[in-house]
Amino acid sequence: MGSRMCGSKCLFICLGLTCIVGCYLALLPIENEKLPSPKPVQTHISSLSQKERLAVIVPFRDRFEELLEFVPHMHDFLNRQGIPFHIFVIQQKDNNRFNRASLINVGFLHTKKDFDYIAMHDVDLLPMNDDLKYTYPAANPVHISSPQTHPNYHYATFIGGILLITREHFELVHGMSNNYWGWGLEDDEFYLRLKDAGLQVERPAGITTGTADTFKHIHDKTYRRRDHRKCYNQREATRRRDRDTGLHDVTHRVVSEHAVTVDGLDATVVTVQLLCDEKRTPWCQCPNTVVKKPEAKAKS
Repeated sequence: MGSRMCGSKCLFICLGLTCIVGCYLALLPIENEKLPSPKPVQTHISSLSQKERLAVIVPFRDRFEELLEFVPHMHDFLNRQGIPFHIFVIQQKDNNRFNRASLINVGFLHTKKDFDYIAMHDVDLLPMNDDLKYTYPAANPVHISSPQTHPNYHYATFIGGILLITREHFELVHGMSNNYWGWGLEDDEFYLRLKDAGLQVERPAGITTGTADTFKHIHDKTYRRRDHRKCYNQREATRRRDRDTGLHDVTHRVVSEHAVTVDGLDATVVTVQLLCDEKRTPWCQCPNTVVKKPEAKAKS
């Protein structure tokens, strides 16, 4: 009888303790379970949001006054468009005549690993209209300085001055011809290369300015005369489509490369020597006065 009463008492005591502990636990605050920190979500960045990088390639020789105006102007102009860019001044330093196309080829080879497209850009032509967009020309080359707005040249196939072209398209046409020493015609030959490759040259649309106010042309004709000389068989040879020369054989030597600043704005000057094959293009050293050969005497 006593043991039965003792067992009943122990049961009541256990039930009471269980009730008290349960109530105490129920009153405790709920804590979050500590889980491993979630990994950050990897969001896909579309190709449209990754801005392509532009190399502004400026063929150059002894035109520092223009360069001092060009660098600040282009920094301001392209920064307003939010384009990642860098200016590369490809300076020719040798005794040969100026070769704009070969300098552009050198500039392309120098920049193609780090940049997605180039602007073949004259140093004396400054865009003034913000509707001239220097964005990536994915489908076709874009001729910024169109015949409708260029201060001087207005024929339909003109693509000189400022031309945007992707790395892939420039390599597709093998770059520019290296045969053009002196002034002119290298861009006309390049137009034929683009045409043969099936590339259509596009031009800015909806430009309301004209030939007087779309660009600022800072070339002084009286101070810097263009080299129009023609000697040897240059006139005949450079009127034909060049299917032999281009990126693969632009013979040159890089003399130096310097980072420069103009008004605190960055640019890179790459100084090069262009080497001439006088057997192929003897007009790289065109004399100031072409002496006519004496006429052969008639045989008796």
